[in-house]
Amino acid sequence: MNITTFAKRLCLLVPLLLSPAAFAVEMMPSPPQLAAKAYVLMDASSGNVLVENNGDQRLPPASLTKLMTAYIATLEIRRGQIGENDPVTVSENAWRTGGSRMFIKVGSQVTVSDLLHGIIIQSGNDASVALSEHIAGSEDAFADLMNKTVADLGMNNSHFMNPTGLPNPEHYSTAHDMAILARAIIHEDPAHYAIYSQKEFFWNGIKQPNRNLLLWRDKTVDGLKTGHTEEAGYCMVSSAVRDGMRLIAVVFGTNSESARAAETQKLLTYGFRFFETQTFYQKGAELAQAPVWKGTTNQVKAGLAEDLTMTLPKGQLKKLAASMTMNPQLVAPIAKGDVIGKVEVKLDDKVVHSADLIALDAVDQGGIFRRMWDSIRLFFYGLFN
Repeated sequence: MNITTFAKRLCLLVPLLLSPAAFAVEMMPSPPQLAAKAYVLMDASSGNVLVENNGDQRLPPASLTKLMTAYIATLEIRRGQIGENDPVTVSENAWRTGGSRMFIKVGSQVTVSDLLHGIIIQSGNDASVALSEHIAGSEDAFADLMNKTVADLGMNNSHFMNPTGLPNPEHYSTAHDMAILARAIIHEDPAHYAIYSQKEFFWNGIKQPNRNLLLWRDKTVDGLKTGHTEEAGYCMVSSAVRDGMRLIAVVFGTNSESARAAETQKLLTYGFRFFETQTFYQKGAELAQAPVWKGTTNQVKAGLAEDLTMTLPKGQLKKLAASMTMNPQLVAPIAKGDVIGKVEVKLDDKVVHSADLIALDAVDQGGIFRRMWDSIRLFFYGLFN
C-alpha cells in the first residue's frame, strides 16, 4: 500500500485514541451527577476518561487498596517469584488484623491461591497481611513495593501505607488512579482477573459473598472490588462488557452499600448508551512503506506501537479526517521501533490527536556503492526540492 492510499483509507477509519472532550456533541445528555465524593468512568481499551468528577482528588480508598495487593501478588506469580500452590504460614500479626476477615488461623498454612481468593472475594485483611508478608517479609516492605508499582503504573496521586486499606493519613488514592489500576489488572492477567467475578468463597467453614452487588444485578459486570471505612464511605471499582466494549467505573464516598452499586450502575448505563469504542488496527500491523536511503533495502514498513483504538460519542466518527506524513529523507541504519513519521487526526481544522509511526523492521546500512550512489541522488534531490 502506498502512502496516498493509506491516507485515504485512514480518513475513513480514523484509528486513533481521542478524548470525547474534543468533540462538539449535539443532543448528547449531560452525564449523571452522582451522590459520591468522586467518580470516574473510563474506557478500558483506550484508557480514555469519559466522565469524571473530582477524579484526581486524594481520598482514603479503604479496601480498594486490595486491588494493588492482589495485582502485585499476580505479578509476582507471573514473574515466577511465588507459586499458586506455595504454602504461606499465617503470622500472629496477620491473624490479629482487624476489619473484614478471611478467618485464617495463626500458625496454619494457606496457599497463595487461597489467600488471593480471600483478598479479592472476601476482602480479608488477614489474608492481605499474610500474603504481603510472604512476598516482601513485612507490611512495611510490601508498602514500599506498592508505591514502586504506583509509580510504574503512572498512578500520580496515590500512596499506600499498608496492604489492607485500614486508615492512615498517608494512605490515599483517587478515582482516576483506581481506574488505571483496574485497567492494568484486566489487561495484563485475564486468568486471575476471572477471580473478581466469583460471587462467593468458602473457607474455614464460612461462606462469604462478594460485596459487589452488581455481580448479581447486571450479568455484564465481571469485577472488581468494593471498599468501606467510616472515613472513606462506601467505594467501588467495577467493570462491565457489552457488545465488545469494556468500561471501568469507580466511585468514592457514597453513603451506603446499595448507593455505591446504584451510582456505579448509573455511570455504566450512561457510558454504554452514549459512547462507542472500536479498534481499527492491531499494533505492529503494516500501514505503509516509506522510502529509505543508503540501506540494504530501499523501503521500510511503517506501523504503530499500540493498538489503534478510539472511544467517542456515538455518531462522531464520520466527522473526523486524518493524514499521514513521513520524516523526510530517511537514511539507514534504521532500528526497529524508530519513529519515522506521524499521523494526525482533525476535527474541522483542529488537530485532536497525533500518533507516531514507527519502523516495523530494522534496515541496515547498505554497501559502499549503494551509499555512494544514494549520496549523489540525495545531492541532486536537494538541489531541485
